[in-house]
Amino acid sequence: MPGTFAVRLATVADIGVIARHRAEMFSDMGQLPVALYPDLVTCTVEYLQAAIPAGEYVGWLTAPDNDSATIVAGAGVQHRRVLPHPLPRREPSRIAYGRQAIVLNVFTERAWRRRGLAALLMQHVLDWARRESLDTLVLHASDDGRALYEKLGFVQTNEMRYAQPL
Repeated sequence: MPGTFAVRLATVADIGVIARHRAEMFSDMGQLPVALYPDLVTCTVEYLQAAIPAGEYVGWLTAPDNDSATIVAGAGVQHRRVLPHPLPRREPSRIAYGRQAIVLNVFTERAWRRRGLAALLMQHVLDWARRESLDTLVLHASDDGRALYEKLGFVQTNEMRYAQPL
């Protein structure tokens, strides 16, 4: 049950765990060739060393109440600014001033899955987004995560991605 777990904000000291979670997440989705695993970890560590202190990346980590040193799940957001745009599907319609975050790195260690940890972490993300007065919160859902995100109120959008080499 989620009540037997503690959630805390990630710090610079947690960068190694976050980077490994990110690589494991992409591996689980079949998107990370084994040969690129160490490079993704290294690049993520380098990015987070600047992004966490700057507040560009905010993360949450979960551990059992009786073992705070064992991180079993995590989630994060990348705070970003986008151009102002209309939010026509909200009542009343208004302009979003560009305060956005993208949810990233939602990952639970295999032995700890199916215990509600992703939902617990996402509640912390949503609470944070409300406190930050974000205009929009977005994510790219894996097949396994889609049902949870829809239950939390996320909807599919019209986003597309250019698939050719740049």
